[in-house]
Amino acid sequence: MSYGLLRPLLFTLDPEHAHTLSIAALEALGHMPQSLARVTRRYRVSDPRLAQDFWGLHFPNPVGLAAGYDKDARAAAALPALGLGFIEIGTVTPRPQPGNPRPRVFRYPAQRAVINRMGFPGEGAAAVAQRLAALSSHPIPIGLNLGKNKDTPLEQAQDDYIAALELLFHYGDYLCVNVSSPNTPGLRLLQGEKVLRELLSAIAAANQRLAEQHQRPPLPLLLKIAPDLGDDDLNAIAALALGTKPLVDGFVATNTTVERLASQPELSECGGLSGAPLLEQSNAVIAQLYRATRGQAPIIGVGGILSAADAYAKIRAGASLLQIYSGLIFRGPELVREILETLPELWLKDGYPDLAHARGSAT
Repeated sequence: MSYGLLRPLLFTLDPEHAHTLSIAALEALGHMPQSLARVTRRYRVSDPRLAQDFWGLHFPNPVGLAAGYDKDARAAAALPALGLGFIEIGTVTPRPQPGNPRPRVFRYPAQRAVINRMGFPGEGAAAVAQRLAALSSHPIPIGLNLGKNKDTPLEQAQDDYIAALELLFHYGDYLCVNVSSPNTPGLRLLQGEKVLRELLSAIAAANQRLAEQHQRPPLPLLLKIAPDLGDDDLNAIAALALGTKPLVDGFVATNTTVERLASQPELSECGGLSGAPLLEQSNAVIAQLYRATRGQAPIIGVGGILSAADAYAKIRAGASLLQIYSGLIFRGPELVREILETLPELWLKDGYPDLAHARGSAT
């Protein structure tokens, strides 16, 4: 059954309940090999022009799943069947926590927007590690998106990130440090230059220590940033990826925004806004990061992708890879297939021989 037929039913449900049902369905699908194979045949787009390598990892295509959907790795076995090129699990905190009071997710179909104030609910890093360890296959890269527990003081935040990393290191392909969610009090203060350097230095040291312990390379370390930063802050953050000893290997840009447009007063709930209203703001941040790093640090572009044209705009702004989440709510997995089938047409139409030449062409 296509998502277009299911969506009216799902949209009669509370958004968080609909999300829980989708996770349960994918978790069940992960234990049904024949059904999983049929879904894979429906959604997979095999096109070598879409494949890229970054950080020593192979991405069969540039479209990944953003953190926030599969917080506890319940659907990790089934998600590759939706045609995705990589997935990001989390945000994972070291200890379980319930998150903020409900209701905490709000859907706006007319604006193709979502507001959430989830607050990192989840079962904690140990439960996620157990599920990832049980995966029978690992066909696409898995990112580990880490955050701090709500009751951990900011001055002890690095202890939380390191504790989660110690439990999950063996099961991920890259690490994403989330300091940009607007729904954990004070978290965005960690984006300040001095405190951010101290935090990333501590995480990088732990990453190196664990690499030696497990006899494998350190995990590529990415930083997820907010879309509400000014150019000076973005330039300071970009510097983290430059020099002879960079602290980060790339960026995820961006998280949700706390800004609201006066032209959309209906988007009045508190929390992080995602979906179509975030597209241009996110693209501007990506373009600034791309310019500030001179294209030397790969950027995962996320925020407002609801069509192949949106995905292509992110690439032209400077994104090397893409992530979607709100787009899946409104378009379903057909969105992944549409992007992958259409992207080559878009870059060829503009006269670019491949994705790499299209990247950053609008900056």
